[in-house]
Amino acid sequence: MKIIVRITLVFALLGALSLQIWPQHANGRTIEVNGTSMEAGELALSDRHRQVSRKVTEFMERFHYRRARVDNALSSAILDRYLDNLDGQRLYLLASDVSNFNRYRFELDNRVRTGELEPVFEMFRIYRERSRERLEFAIALLEEPIDFDTDETFRFDRSDLAWPATRAELDELWRKRVKNDALSLVLAGREWEEAAETLGTRYRRMLTRLDQINSDDVFESFMNAFAQTMDPHTSYLSPRNSEEYRIQMSLSYDGIGASLQIEDDLVMVADIIPGGPAAADGTLKPRDRITGVGQGDDGDFEDVVGWRLDDVVQLIRGPGGSTVRLRVLPAGTPPGSQETVIELVRDKVRLEAQAASKDIREIERNGDTLRVGVIRVPSFYQDYAARARGDQEYTSTTRDVERLLRELDEAGVDGVVMDLRGNGGGHLTEATALAGLFLDRGPVVQLRNSRGQVEILDDTNGAPVYDGPLAVLVNRYSASASEIFAAAIQDYGRGLVIGQRTFGKGTVQNLYSLDRFMQGEGFGQLTLTIGKYYRVTGGGTQHRGVEPDIALPSPIDSSLVGESARDTALPWDQISPTRFRSRPLLSQPAISLLTHLQDERTQSDPDMDFLLGDIAAFRDMREREEVSLNLEVRRAEREMSEQARLARENARREARGLPLLPDLEALGQTEAPDVILDQAADIVADMVHIGMLAPDELERLAAALR
Repeated sequence: MKIIVRITLVFALLGALSLQIWPQHANGRTIEVNGTSMEAGELALSDRHRQVSRKVTEFMERFHYRRARVDNALSSAILDRYLDNLDGQRLYLLASDVSNFNRYRFELDNRVRTGELEPVFEMFRIYRERSRERLEFAIALLEEPIDFDTDETFRFDRSDLAWPATRAELDELWRKRVKNDALSLVLAGREWEEAAETLGTRYRRMLTRLDQINSDDVFESFMNAFAQTMDPHTSYLSPRNSEEYRIQMSLSYDGIGASLQIEDDLVMVADIIPGGPAAADGTLKPRDRITGVGQGDDGDFEDVVGWRLDDVVQLIRGPGGSTVRLRVLPAGTPPGSQETVIELVRDKVRLEAQAASKDIREIERNGDTLRVGVIRVPSFYQDYAARARGDQEYTSTTRDVERLLRELDEAGVDGVVMDLRGNGGGHLTEATALAGLFLDRGPVVQLRNSRGQVEILDDTNGAPVYDGPLAVLVNRYSASASEIFAAAIQDYGRGLVIGQRTFGKGTVQNLYSLDRFMQGEGFGQLTLTIGKYYRVTGGGTQHRGVEPDIALPSPIDSSLVGESARDTALPWDQISPTRFRSRPLLSQPAISLLTHLQDERTQSDPDMDFLLGDIAAFRDMREREEVSLNLEVRRAEREMSEQARLARENARREARGLPLLPDLEALGQTEAPDVILDQAADIVADMVHIGMLAPDELERLAAALR
């Protein structure tokens, strides 16, 4: 169920703040909440909802970058997105329900404009009733043991399929869903009785959570369906969630440093917050799904499938220094795949923990030992409060990197890798200032607002701090300010961008507190896309991202991650270039030779073979649309997958002259090498070596490749 709004803000896991649960339910139903019987009123549209709807519509039309009219075409898109938020997997509603809802398809534009949103609540009430029917059906199925010997399959992704036509069709879908849920628990070592008890508790909890949804939840979910038809980064927060956001932005709390959202009854990781325990550990990834939470080193796991988001946050939060364990289904893997357990120690998400760091790698080239410096930049940070106080030693990305560059220079490095993998952005001023450490004075990025006005942001640092061989390492999670920096280095020819095409977030958002524009308090807040970034060449980073000069393989699927994977993302476009002077560090023959050397290395490096094998295996798993519901077949598939990975690791070890691993347990305790960073350092070493060649020798080598 997707009715809980997809909130991807840092407050989701940063703090130890206690959240209230507001149980409300239609038709006078009574449920148990924390051991107390409670009865709530009807879900209903309020005057406050009407006012917010009118104001949000006004802001959308006046200030959103698209300057789109809220009309019939948008009304149709709003309905589709709202239904997708409710039942994206087509597991609850009937085709007849959706056909009935279609009478509102071309009314919602007028209704958001006037605030008369009664149909939104009507649709939700029907959805909730269908959901109750399904969950009660699922609970009844657990009364008898399930046969896991039958050869049949379960399609776990139904987002592209039609809604079921009959209740009998829904019954069959849910029979298979319950069977798959139970099989997943049996594969994890549960006996049938324990699995049935766990699932019964899970489904009953889902019923309770369904009844706890209140009018604000319904309204917020619909307003986000409306907002996200404009673009993926525009969103609305209810008063309650606005207050939580405000508190979290002004105070520091203990947590693990991640943000969550609910998708199809599962708690999914939306982002990893730089500087937090999760970022430092590096195991938890965006789009991983958390299925259980355990307290301490050995506390029992609490199954959290079907929970409200705020309840899961409560469970994961805790005092600093305490341990929390997460049971995780890795991103992209089908239900029932092998889950992993990640143990994290809660801590404050500190600014200093985000700080850039350095390393030096020694690489042999033609008898020479080259030293390549690596600077890891997790985010573009700045202690704005300290700077505003006049503190001359305030912390910032640019200040830290400048210090690290000088230390690397003193250590005698021959080249530098700026590692921006996973860097989701941050302060724009830091991106432009950081570029200035490598460039002469000049423009870094252009910003265009919804009225077409263009502002050029310059680097004003003067002479560069470092002018030697440089590579910027990026992946699909490198976004926003990371893309601005990488694009500037590429456009000026200052260094090579290597890795994977970046995320493609080239838009600018502004936060509007609706209380400031309305008479009263408690109206929530609106995040609105108001502008776009452009490179100095005039091309946008939006949607397309930054293409690397030398591509490296990645386990991150660009079809699932990134701006281009979002159906309402603003398109790529371009504006006029600004005046800038490019002074390429490398000639085209040099880049061709570097690419050739990297291709050769890819063919012969055992670590790369291991990585490519892992990527291929993960892609094969991700591309599956169905899973077997036969227990022995699933066990055999899992064993085969794990043995194949053990074989790949031992092949890598044999080629490297390392001791072989005896079994899967040993494999689980082994840390895999950072193959991509190793390759990036090799490319910089090649850059240094090529720089030693005479121009005629370089041209001769490059010509031989043509």
